[in-house]
Amino acid sequence: MSNSTFSWEKYNQTPVVGIMRGLTIDQIKEIIPTYIEAGFYTVEITMNSPKVEESISKLSTEYPELNVGAGTVCNMDDLQKALNAGAQFIVTPIIDEDVIKHCVTHSIPVFPGAYSPTEIYKAWSLGANAVKIFPATQLGTQYLKDVSGPLNTIKLLPTGGVSKNNIADFFKVGAVGVGMGSSLFDKKLIATGNMQALKQHFISIKNNAAC
Repeated sequence: MSNSTFSWEKYNQTPVVGIMRGLTIDQIKEIIPTYIEAGFYTVEITMNSPKVEESISKLSTEYPELNVGAGTVCNMDDLQKALNAGAQFIVTPIIDEDVIKHCVTHSIPVFPGAYSPTEIYKAWSLGANAVKIFPATQLGTQYLKDVSGPLNTIKLLPTGGVSKNNIADFFKVGAVGVGMGSSLFDKKLIATGNMQALKQHFISIKNNAAC
């Protein structure tokens, strides 16, 4: 288990949270060196992935330059498992007040999921470091722009539907970061083990984001 602190400096170099869902430990270990080489430093492994605790523990121990977090944390049981494994930040798809408050109390960065302006404001008022707008697929950049009018002090992190083609648009309307899953971790390239092509894919996303 690693208790190293989340690095905001590393996160801000490339403000993309890479979401690894359903990948095996072997796949993760193969991908991560390429991910880092391409200039990405923040990754979350979802709690509904196989051997998730072992995966989080290995990454947080073996890659000190990486921000390793847990995603799909829905309750305190999930949270304790994630923290015991060494997770340095927490991402949720929902608002669970106990989870958020525990993270805030213990200075663990937390990005809770919210959809409506009321949910967004509630998550932020509970102490979220940024609010994950989820799913961003249906809402798009205009929604972020509209919400940021009255809620201009809230940091927003759209997730779901962010791609190489639209990532720059989300940053243009004020997103402090984005969450990317299958659009970042291309399943075909991973399945064929083509790490060189995957690296170029990562780099093109980074360049499009103008990070």
